[in-house]
Amino acid sequence: MNKLLRCTALLLVISFSISAQRTKENFNKDWKFIIDSTHDYSQLKANEKSWRTLNVPHDWSIEFPFDSTSPTGNGGGALRGGMGWYSKEFTVPLADSSKNISIHFDGVYCRSTVWLNGHLLGYRPNGYISFQYVLDSFLLYNKKNILVVKVNNNEQPNSRWYSGSGIYRDVWLQKTNKVAVADWGTYITTPEVSNAAAKVVVNTKVTGASPDESYSIKVNIYDASGNIVLRKNEVGLFTLSTTIHFTEDSIKRKYKYKTVEEHSSAYLIKNPHLWSIDAPYLYKAVTQIIVRGKIIDEYETTFGIRTFKFDIDNGFILNGKHVKIRGVCNHHDLGCLGTAFNVRAAQRQLEILKAMGCNAIRTSHNPPAPQLLDLCDKMGFIVMDEAFDMWEKGKNKLDYHLEFVQWHKKDLEDQLLRDRNHPSVFIWSVGNE
Repeated sequence: MNKLLRCTALLLVISFSISAQRTKENFNKDWKFIIDSTHDYSQLKANEKSWRTLNVPHDWSIEFPFDSTSPTGNGGGALRGGMGWYSKEFTVPLADSSKNISIHFDGVYCRSTVWLNGHLLGYRPNGYISFQYVLDSFLLYNKKNILVVKVNNNEQPNSRWYSGSGIYRDVWLQKTNKVAVADWGTYITTPEVSNAAAKVVVNTKVTGASPDESYSIKVNIYDASGNIVLRKNEVGLFTLSTTIHFTEDSIKRKYKYKTVEEHSSAYLIKNPHLWSIDAPYLYKAVTQIIVRGKIIDEYETTFGIRTFKFDIDNGFILNGKHVKIRGVCNHHDLGCLGTAFNVRAAQRQLEILKAMGCNAIRTSHNPPAPQLLDLCDKMGFIVMDEAFDMWEKGKNKLDYHLEFVQWHKKDLEDQLLRDRNHPSVFIWSVGNE
């Protein structure tokens, strides 16, 4: 009996250790797909065996023949859109019933609607924005779940370039403990930078804590070699770890009962490596949420340390040195591969541009795949991160201007939250022309 108890206790410790870490599972494999504008599949109980099995990212328009009669027109690549349906079956173990579980889409073109087990999760018209839905309320544990995504690219023309159609960027299934760093919940700034030292401020948004619960936040910063820059026990000018105690009054006053709290910690990094076009040096901040001495969440944020300004006499100044901006407008498609995002194909594009002398990218005319910004961070490109091609006045009869008034604030907020820590981003563009 004692041996059994010891084994049980060990298993509990192991289980807690495993559950302490957030997971973000690639959810790209084994989707079912059909093009059909006449039927409603939102209430599917199981995958349709007759549907095509494929992996995302996927662009169905590139599979069509070029068609001079396509309503997309020559500007849209003369390739048809249509109405596409995706479904995916998956299971979640009962052991995860205490977790926050969410589905994350890096990009779906366009006008997507998502259901889980027949329950509506939401609608996003913007085909370039990243978004997520919490699944907890409708999940079945230890049973089959079915996720259905409708993609409506049937309303044409809606683009002035080849848009592609479908779930054309990555999909992720994320699991966290109830108390966790929020999605896109870290914001890292470098308000004071010199060759001798840099002040790095890490702002963290935490969700899920109850009013009578306390937790602490610890942030460690690592250099590009994986060495910790400052240890907790080092004496510095700034706070490295702080415990936040919730009270009902503070939640009511500041967040209207939403269990959200923000925390800020600062570091002084001596002799920092500055991020530049020729030497794109990257640091990593690891934010830990600690409850009763246990790490219950860990969130990584890559960032760079640099300064820049625009001067009327000297132009663009990066880290105190003049840099001539040699940029291109870069649309999201990958040529004959269509729009289904492929990291190596995008990297190859950037390598060719780099060899030409290019050092800047304008994401024409929409938020890019997050991995493109990762590549720009690593390869030393500066980026104009663009939000929209149009506002309230359309450039095509059925484009985003129809949804702009209702959706532009949410879309812009999500873009800024997602992309704000990338050192490559030096200009935010709120619109084209």
